[in-house]
Amino acid sequence: MFKRTKIALCSVALAMASVVASPADAAGSFWQCAPFARMFSGIQLFGAAASWWNQAVGKYGRGETPKEGAVLVFKSGGAMRFGHVATVSQVVSDRIIKVTHANWSTPGRVENDVEVMDVSAKNDWSKVRVWFKSLGGLGTSSYPVYGFIYNGKAKAAATATADAAPSADAIVQAAADARAARAKSPLAALVG
Repeated sequence: MFKRTKIALCSVALAMASVVASPADAAGSFWQCAPFARMFSGIQLFGAAASWWNQAVGKYGRGETPKEGAVLVFKSGGAMRFGHVATVSQVVSDRIIKVTHANWSTPGRVENDVEVMDVSAKNDWSKVRVWFKSLGGLGTSSYPVYGFIYNGKAKAAATATADAAPSADAIVQAAADARAARAKSPLAALVG
């Protein structure tokens, strides 16, 4: 159910962007990881990617377990002065996920369903290796990460009631509308 909601939200954002941008503008767009992750995940945090981890306190749940729709937050350091964020698109196993993110292998471009492997000694997702386009596989560097920010209010916040949740039919329809809108969107080529 969450995946369908994510698709609907992303499609609405893409549809809104298509009203503003022409196909030529979309092809030339330069995406930073944080604005793309915000749009794709629905998590409304701002600023440097590494700062998202502390910003999420009290607003969103955080943890070390990957879940679809969660944002993986990389620590700053080395070539990643501001960190990096990537949205989990699929949990493959307890040590492998796929993410959709921007500005990684190719500056300013979006990559869809990129493999990320947990290489931490304690299997706690504190260090990862990421697929890199020029290598055609997992990169040779390992990156320290804080963990995952979950799309939903922190546990201390009030939760929505079942009455507020959309019906299954509404979600299926939103997903179908999202696919149709994405197919027409000039940004469709960016997110596959």
